[in-house]
Amino acid sequence: MPQFLRSVVLAALAALVFVSPVSAAEIQVITSGAFAEALKSLVPEYEKQSTNKVIISYGSSMGGAPDSIPSRLAKGEKFDILILAGPALDGFIKNGAVQPGSKVDLVASVIGAAVKSGAPKPDISTVPALKQALLNASSIAYSASASGTYLSTEVFPKLGIAEQMSKTAKKIYSERVGTVVARGDAELGFQQVSELIPIPGIDFIGEIPAEVQQTVLFSAGITSNVSSLDASRDLIAYLASPKAAPTIQKAGLKPLLPSLPW
Repeated sequence: MPQFLRSVVLAALAALVFVSPVSAAEIQVITSGAFAEALKSLVPEYEKQSTNKVIISYGSSMGGAPDSIPSRLAKGEKFDILILAGPALDGFIKNGAVQPGSKVDLVASVIGAAVKSGAPKPDISTVPALKQALLNASSIAYSASASGTYLSTEVFPKLGIAEQMSKTAKKIYSERVGTVVARGDAELGFQQVSELIPIPGIDFIGEIPAEVQQTVLFSAGITSNVSSLDASRDLIAYLASPKAAPTIQKAGLKPLLPSLPW
C-alpha cells in the first residue's frame, strides 16, 4: 500500500476510534417551593458524579401567578422535569404535558407555622390551641400553593372560623410566607415546613396538629417534550436514592425512597 494511502487509512481509523465523547446534557428542572431548598443542595452533589448539568427554575405547584408552574407551561416555557405536589403533577399527566409512567414520588411534606424572630410563639399543638392562635392573630399569611389551598378550603371551615379568616388571613403569591412574616407584614405564617425553616428572621413554631394535618407527596415527572430522556431519568434516580436522603431530611422533608417506574 502506498505510503500516502496508508496515511489516509490510518487517519480514518483514528477518527473512528477517537470519537469525541457525547456532550453533557443540560437538564431543565422546575420545582415548587417545598422541594426547592433540598434541590439546591442536591444538584451540586449530583453534578460531581455526572457530566450532566442541571438548570433550576422555581414556581408554585398551582395557581395563576405569572411565575407558577401552570402559568409558565401555558406560556410555552420548556422544561425536562417538573417537581411539584403529586396531585398537581397528575393533572399535567392527564393533559399530556408530562409523560405517563414517569411519575416518581420523592418526598412527603407537612404544614407548619412560624412567627417573626423573637415574637411570642402561640401554642398550636392541639386543634383547640391552633384555632385560638388563628383567632388571636391580627394578621395571618398562608401559601397560594397546595398547603394554603388546603388551609383556606378545608381547615378554616372545619374549625368554624372561615369568616374570621377572610378578614385577617391573606394568601401570598410569588413569595415565601416566611419572608412576609420576617418583614412583619404578618403575625403568623403557615406553609410547608421545608419552605419555612430556611427563611432567616423567623422562628419555626412546629407542625399543625395531626387531626388537621395534610401530608402532601411531592413528585417528579418527565415532560412530553424532554430534551434528554436518559439524563432526566438519571437525575430523578439520584433524587430518589438513599444518597439524597440525608439532605432531604435536613431540608424538613421525609424521603420516600421509591422504586423507579422505568
